[in-house]
Amino acid sequence: MVALEEQDRRAEDWRSGTTLVHGGCLRSPFGETSEALFLNSGFVYETAEEAEARFKGEAEGYVYSRYANPTVSMFEQRICALEGAEAARGTASGMAAVTAAMLCQLQAGDHVVSARALFGSCRYVVEDLLPRFGVESTLVDGRDIAAWRAAVRPNTKLFFFETPTNPTLELVDIQAVSELAHETGAQVVIDNVFATPMLQKPLALGADIVVYSATKHIDGQGRCLGGVVLGAEDFVEEKLHDFLKHTGPAMSPFNAWVLLKGLETLPLRVERQCASAAMVADFLAERPEVHKVYFPGRKENHQHAIAGRQMTAGGPLVSFDIAGGKAAAFRFLNALQIVKISNNLGDTKSLVTHPATTTHQRLDEQARAELGISDALMRLSLGLEDISDLLGDIDQALSASRI
Repeated sequence: MVALEEQDRRAEDWRSGTTLVHGGCLRSPFGETSEALFLNSGFVYETAEEAEARFKGEAEGYVYSRYANPTVSMFEQRICALEGAEAARGTASGMAAVTAAMLCQLQAGDHVVSARALFGSCRYVVEDLLPRFGVESTLVDGRDIAAWRAAVRPNTKLFFFETPTNPTLELVDIQAVSELAHETGAQVVIDNVFATPMLQKPLALGADIVVYSATKHIDGQGRCLGGVVLGAEDFVEEKLHDFLKHTGPAMSPFNAWVLLKGLETLPLRVERQCASAAMVADFLAERPEVHKVYFPGRKENHQHAIAGRQMTAGGPLVSFDIAGGKAAAFRFLNALQIVKISNNLGDTKSLVTHPATTTHQRLDEQARAELGISDALMRLSLGLEDISDLLGDIDQALSASRI
């Protein structure tokens, strides 16, 4: 039998595909093949002394599933190995991860600089929620390093952005923005959900903290909610852990088990979805019904060079502007037969949404215009269907949009 130290040494040499099948596995004495599902809220102790020692942190072991749970721990360890992070904590949702990553390290009087191109709920946290607690925020054009620099104040503690952005797939130069943040003493939090951990490694590019909505590609089949925050061990243990422990956005052990199964097939799914996205982007670019295609993987994209530096593929999503505005967009959406209308993404099923009336509808018209979110814009998340069937469905829906 291989010694534990030897197993650990081998695990450090594993490539991502192997890590996502075997990493972080904590087998029970029953020796189960699949990861065990510890669907329990509490734990028992052999003695009162043992309970006291665990609560004091003097003895290893679990106390309460709101604090930690064996199945959740397996998910955290596995995604740490994939991301190259020292530590992680699972959360109930992606938005719980985003909010906790910021609030656990901010206090009244602090200042946050954020890219303005954000998922609607993320922008709500930065623009509306933080100021209620005395944390000021400034929104900038994330593509403009000079705008980031100009927004910095003596009390700036955190930079926040997503890249590629939702829904126009703009890119932020992770290394450049991280270097600027560290010059000023600020921490960098990145929402990496659109790139997935397979295509982009923000920590290696200088970011401090990475967050995911595990609901998206990590689950990948529309089954459950989840989120995760990854970073340095001192950040996770000294700031994040107690915040999550006492505020309570705990990941369900069942959801963690589902997400572990999702991680096993993540490389295969993302590779297929990226290939389909690239073909769909090229197809859309040739159609007269389409005014503009947003896809970092195309050479014609004005940020293609940045994509080449920090991403290994163009991504599994494509956005595009259709001729004819909202009416044509709705005709297109309603004509689709294989692609489904949904505000979710990262599924095995191809999903499309109209951001102006769904994910970003709370923004006023001016704010949407600044972000390039017109009534003609649609965001398409590619699934695992046969590419010929997808192109055929898109083709007939584009034709229907002209009527």
